[in-house]
Order: sequence, then C-alpha cells, then structure tokens
Amino acid sequence: MKKILVPIDFSEYSEYALQVAALLAKQQNAEIIVLHMLGLSEAVLIKNEAQEANEAMYYMKLAEKRFSTFLDKEYLKGIEVTETVQNYKIFSEINEVAHEKEADLIVMGSHGISGLREEVFIGSNTEKVVRTSDIPVLVIKNPVDNFVLKEVVFACDFKVENIKAYHNAMTLFNSLGVNIHLLYVNLPGEQFRSSDQIEERVKEFLFKADSGNLDMYNKVACFNDYSVESGVFNYSKKINADIIAIPTHGRRGLAHFFNGSIGEDIANHANKPVITFKI
Repeated sequence: MKKILVPIDFSEYSEYALQVAALLAKQQNAEIIVLHMLGLSEAVLIKNEAQEANEAMYYMKLAEKRFSTFLDKEYLKGIEVTETVQNYKIFSEINEVAHEKEADLIVMGSHGISGLREEVFIGSNTEKVVRTSDIPVLVIKNPVDNFVLKEVVFACDFKVENIKAYHNAMTLFNSLGVNIHLLYVNLPGEQFRSSDQIEERVKEFLFKADSGNLDMYNKVACFNDYSVESGVFNYSKKINADIIAIPTHGRRGLAHFFNGSIGEDIANHANKPVITFKI
C-alpha cells in the first residue's frame, strides 16, 4: 500500500478516518492524500470571471487555513501528507481522484449506527463513494485509539461474480498480515442450503478463484442465522473480528449478494469498521 486517500469535511467523523489512515500509513510506510471538496454552488460559478476568481480564491484560502489546523495532529508526525482541494459536487468523482492519485485505499468517516443519511459530506455521501469506487473503501464510524487489524471477516455468497472482489480483498489483507475468515451465512426457509450444497459451492468458487488451490477452504465458516445482517454481526462478534469486509456492486449499491437493503444495513449499523471491495 503506497497511497491512502482520505476525503474530509473537517468534522469529527473525518478525523476518525484520518486517525485510522495514519495508523495504516505508518504500518505500510504509505502517503496520505487528504481531499476536501468545495462544492461551490452554480450561483457562484455563473458569475463573471473576476467575481468567480475572487470567490474561488476566498474558498481556497479558507480551506487551506482549515487544513493547517485540522492536520496539526501528533499522530500525523512522520507521515507524508498531501492536501488537495477540488470543486466536485458529484461524489463519484472521488473515484477519479483516487485513480489520478494512484490511491490504493479510500478511508472515510460515517455517522455510525444512525445510518448514512446526514446532509454533510461525511454521511450519505460515504455510501455514494462506496457505490462508485473501484478502490477499496474503509468506513470508520467511531473513534479508534489503537487500530490494530488481526482478524477480518470477508462475507460473501461464493458466487463466481465475487472473484474479483475476493482477489482484491486477499491481496490487501495478506499485505497487512491479518488472519482472514471467509463467511457464508446460511438462512432458513427457501434460502437454506445443506452442508453438502454449501461445501460444493465454496469449493467451486475457491477452485476458480485460486487456480485450483483450495488452501483457503479451511478458512471458510458457515454460520446459521435468521438474516444475513445478523449472521455477519454475530459471527464477527463471536470471533472478535476487527473489521468486516463485503463485496460491492456499483449499480446496486453495497453488497450485491444481499437482498434489498441488507448491504446498506450492514454498513450503517455495524459498530466495527467495514471495508468494501468492488465486484
């Protein structure tokens, strides 16, 4: 991991993300790129060139002043930090910034259990970034004093379409040296699968994903529960996981393999950090 992108709005939630990014940057000897989006209104942008230039300069200076205070943190000492200010208003454009800056990871703050529905940048826009980003997105909801990654749960349904997300997750987690738990949540009713059916699906997936190597099969857990969300949470709690990882699909939002809003519920309601990988 060489570069970590942290979109900020100068709120406490974006500071949570910045703290975690700093810990990861020190572990990986990586650079942090902090991005602030001005989001100037059309009313500003349609003024004449002189007025527009003056207002743009004002907002840029204001952002630079806030940067100097916001980034004056002890935990950032010794880390290369680059500031960038853009006037993006469509949050899918963060994906463009991530590619332009060659970022390996996006770390964002969120409002936690209340959901991702606030008006400020860190809030519902976190979900927009997750839906559109080709880069893994780590969502942080609470202050983290000592972010140590030892145990990670990667939950999926082991369909072939998840192989890309699986590869990206394994690459990142192996570089971080964490213990990986692969999770299949078995549900009652029509979605119930027998042990033999689950074993067959998992082995077929891993055979295709790992070129015939089934070493990861012993890392797979099948957990029975009444919903995928509760299964992911309960299993993660059972093994004391530090982070939950899920595949995402750009057109359909979080966690393509979940029905309805289950994926969003996991990201919204999980107290643990959640990292998403694009299918």
